[in-house]
Amino acid sequence: MIHRGVEFSVTQVAIGIWAWRFQIGDRAFTGRTEAKLNLLAIRRVELRIDRELKKIQQQQARENDKD
Repeated sequence: MIHRGVEFSVTQVAIGIWAWRFQIGDRAFTGRTEAKLNLLAIRRVELRIDRELKKIQQQQARENDKD
């Protein structure tokens, strides 16, 4: 699946447990989440991607302010 240009995967490990993975640049992010529905697990990963992209944007903005 792709969210905001970031490819990610979500797989069920056990009932209600989902493993997820995505990569931004050379950094890989992995984890697990608890959710009864796969759509909820997917949404949680999308929110995590949004947070990581926002962090990167803020870091880049700070670096540009220094110049």
